[in-house]
Amino acid sequence: MPDGAGGQDAPLPPHVAANREAWDRWAGDFVGAGERSWAQQPGTEDWGVFGIPESQLGMLDLDLAGLDAIELGCGTAYVSAWMTRRGARVVGIDNSPAQLETARRLQAQHGLSFPLHLGNAEAVPYPDASFDFAISEYGAVLWADPEVWIPEAARLLRPGGRLHVLTNSHISYLATPDLPDAPASLQLHRPYFGTRRIVWDGDTAVEFHPTHGDWIRLFRDAGFEILELLEPQVPEGATTTWTLASYEWARQWPIEEIWKVRKRP
Repeated sequence: MPDGAGGQDAPLPPHVAANREAWDRWAGDFVGAGERSWAQQPGTEDWGVFGIPESQLGMLDLDLAGLDAIELGCGTAYVSAWMTRRGARVVGIDNSPAQLETARRLQAQHGLSFPLHLGNAEAVPYPDASFDFAISEYGAVLWADPEVWIPEAARLLRPGGRLHVLTNSHISYLATPDLPDAPASLQLHRPYFGTRRIVWDGDTAVEFHPTHGDWIRLFRDAGFEILELLEPQVPEGATTTWTLASYEWARQWPIEEIWKVRKRP
């Protein structure tokens, strides 16, 4: 299977190459979380850094049995495992060989088998209209160029197909200092307008943070209709091991946002 944009031997776009290098460095830090998430069974899945239950967010709120599904930026592929257990025919694609190494080990450990491809979600090696459902939790939605990956997701989906994504809320991005592992603060640290791609101080990885207006334009231009935008408040008493925001912050402002869209016929 080709390795992302332009085939296996073609050079990767600079931001894709930078993110591959970064995620191969970080992969070991995500093994434990991947192992815990792989162990979750249908009905017990949770999402985001505070583990908000699926019953509250509905990221998988359709009958997946028999559907063709793809996870864009699958990482350790626990979301792909969840969809497989719900009866979907799943494909996972990720930019990091090290992340996929963990995913393949966990496939063997849990006795689940689905294709895992090394590649770039901006150029997925599948024909048009191959899938009924696409999903990304902190995957392509954060680490791929939305001007490219959103039209690519539309190309991959059949008419009526759904795309669900979860990423940082825009307010949390604006409120986060440009310091390693700094949590969201009580003040804004960058302008609302201007570039929507960011390289944090001291690293080379490239993130993408569209505004809500950007998201609406991108989805509509790609042929999607917007079904829902969720900006969830974390549940009372929720805990996290991640450093993106304190519990007190996330009870006052959304740390994450979820977009659910459907490809127009």
